[in-house]
Amino acid sequence: MLEVHSLSKSYGNKTIIQDISFTVQPTEIVGLVGENGAGKSTLLSILATLLKPTKGTIALENLNYLSHRKLLREKIGFVPQDIAIWDNFTVEENMIFFEKLSWKNKNNKELRQLCLSMNLDKWKEPVKNLSGGMKRKLNLAISLIHDPELLLLDEPTAGIDLKSRKEIGSYLKSLATEHEKMIIYTSHDMDEITSICDRVLCIGQDAFYQNLLESSGKPLLAF
Repeated sequence: MLEVHSLSKSYGNKTIIQDISFTVQPTEIVGLVGENGAGKSTLLSILATLLKPTKGTIALENLNYLSHRKLLREKIGFVPQDIAIWDNFTVEENMIFFEKLSWKNKNNKELRQLCLSMNLDKWKEPVKNLSGGMKRKLNLAISLIHDPELLLLDEPTAGIDLKSRKEIGSYLKSLATEHEKMIIYTSHDMDEITSICDRVLCIGQDAFYQNLLESSGKPLLAF
């Protein structure tokens, strides 16, 4: 379980996020929404151990973020909004490259199956020739090489076609339920959030998102 208690982040006199508390259970996909600048990416970066909070505590599987930083990174997968893959490498070469940097070893068959599980079948194709949807899938596959317990996704379907969006959403649902993963998912697409996520965190004071989500019937926690 991920436990976040009274989390705040400030830069000088500017508060980005303030007094946020929530939990995420295994098998659960939690949506994270809010207007631009509300602090969604900052919160994900803190949960990914890339930033330190100003106040508050975080624990993953009872491991405190302050005292177990290195060990926690082996349990976390993070997909930033910007795609971070090698354009001149093939899909296969990208997977092999990032496997070498991973905490868990996987052979070529396992790496290929990870891609195939989300309908990414262009194994020998240079990344520069792939569609936006295929690139997003590869970015996601790379984050899963080390089999993380917590997966943090920042706009993982931004700018891609509807078919790829649905395939990624379906894959994430099966990943959460069948492999007991904890997933936090940000998106500006409310249809996507309500179809994929079990419940939703809304940060910032934007009543638009809160009203939309309340009408959807999804459990909502607002900050």
